[in-house]
Amino acid sequence: MKCPYCRANSSRVVDTREMPTMDTIRRRRQCRECGRRFTTYERVEPISLMLVKRDGRREEYDRQKLESGIHLACTKRPISIETIQRIVDEIEAAIFSTASEEISSQAVGELVIEKLRQVDQVAYIRFASVYRSFADLEDIREELESLLGSET
Repeated sequence: MKCPYCRANSSRVVDTREMPTMDTIRRRRQCRECGRRFTTYERVEPISLMLVKRDGRREEYDRQKLESGIHLACTKRPISIETIQRIVDEIEAAIFSTASEEISSQAVGELVIEKLRQVDQVAYIRFASVYRSFADLEDIREELESLLGSET
């Protein structure tokens, strides 16, 4: 592993921990040249998965796109980066557990909506308004009423 500080190629592992999602390993490393410590994460390279879009197009699944969409919905909300990472990890686990090589973008969107609904209602409405293409305030009002109705 290349040191991010001095770019040397020699480091030693100081500590290894399995992350709660059980699919990521966190390693603390120390550079043998400069002595500084840094953290790396190991994740199993996912199997190639194709998303089937609403119009029938297919594109390769991209974790970064999923993560950025959730980040956008959570902007200026009291939601930690760790929580967002956990949501993405849980969605990925659900997607890859299907053992299929294709999944619809609608199925992924519904998973995101369900997770955000449990975490933060404002982030949920933000994501749902884009994902479900709300046409006007009436659509948003109906979604809010269903959200408020489910709480009672």
